Amino acid sequence: MHEVGLIGGTFDRFHDGHKSLIEIGLSECHSLEVWITNDEIAKSKNSLIKDWEERCSEVEHFLGDSSSRVSFHSLDDKHGPATSHRQATAIVCTSETMSECEKINNIRVKRGLDGLRIISVAKDLAWDGKPISSSRIRSGHIDRSGQPWIPAQFNDGISKLTSKVEEELKEPFGRLFSGPESEPQVAMTSALGEIEDIMDSGCIIAVGDVTVLTLQKVGKIPDIALIDGRTKRQEWADADQIQFSLYDSVMECESPAGTITESLINACVDAISSWKRNGSKHLIKVHGEEDLAPLVIHPLAPIGSAVLYGQPGKGVVLRWCDEDSKERCRNLLLGFEKSTG
Repeated sequence: MHEVGLIGGTFDRFHDGHKSLIEIGLSECHSLEVWITNDEIAKSKNSLIKDWEERCSEVEHFLGDSSSRVSFHSLDDKHGPATSHRQATAIVCTSETMSECEKINNIRVKRGLDGLRIISVAKDLAWDGKPISSSRIRSGHIDRSGQPWIPAQFNDGISKLTSKVEEELKEPFGRLFSGPESEPQVAMTSALGEIEDIMDSGCIIAVGDVTVLTLQKVGKIPDIALIDGRTKRQEWADADQIQFSLYDSVMECESPAGTITESLINACVDAISSWKRNGSKHLIKVHGEEDLAPLVIHPLAPIGSAVLYGQPGKGVVLRWCDEDSKERCRNLLLGFEKSTG
């Protein structure tokens, strides 16, 4: 049993892999020093990484009764104190950072210090067999336990909206920007003002013909747009004004009213994946209705994305994609029924 062990990392979106690292460290060491990357370094890599205090707090909350055995410190450079620490005899890492630990030991030996015992921890795997990581969580692929945000029942066929879920959908989901129905640009301009002030990553997703056309008219083409040729569940004559040529790709899918289909999900997955790869813009034409598309979009989209949709007679709703929005949508999706037809 080592007296003092070292662990270093960013520890963003504290997940099951982080938990394993801490648990094994505690099983091998009487006390742990957890060195968490400071905000300046962390946010230079990704602006969505949470603040140091919040990252530290999430680890501390997990520790419970073991908190007295762990101390927290700010990691201000690549190796922190590991190359010169005189009390530590072990360092805990994953295979990904093993080479850095070996470099640390080389430096220690040159300084006349004993090398640290390297305790390598296998990475926890997500549902798809790939490692759980903070970057995959931020990109929207998985939750902190490595599970998908879209329930397995949606992997094939059609799932139907239930009355219970329909009632829950009446609860507002996002911030409403008000404006006259005859001039949708008024509300949209206000919503875009907030997006431009806050957004520094993620994509802009628009759901609904009026929303998509309004964005087009104000000169802001969404990265992903979903339309069905209707408004208020009626055919909309102005839908033919939407310019498909403004998009890099036009996709089509089937999704009857009151349902979510594999076809709709696949189209959203393809559009979001393509945007992540090269920033290309996509328009998805839904044969049926796109009203339930936000329940699919939020689970699939990267954290930090902005989802816009119209609220007839009131204005436009903006909802940022985050872990809370993903969790709410997943819970609603779990209330759908599998169609047998």
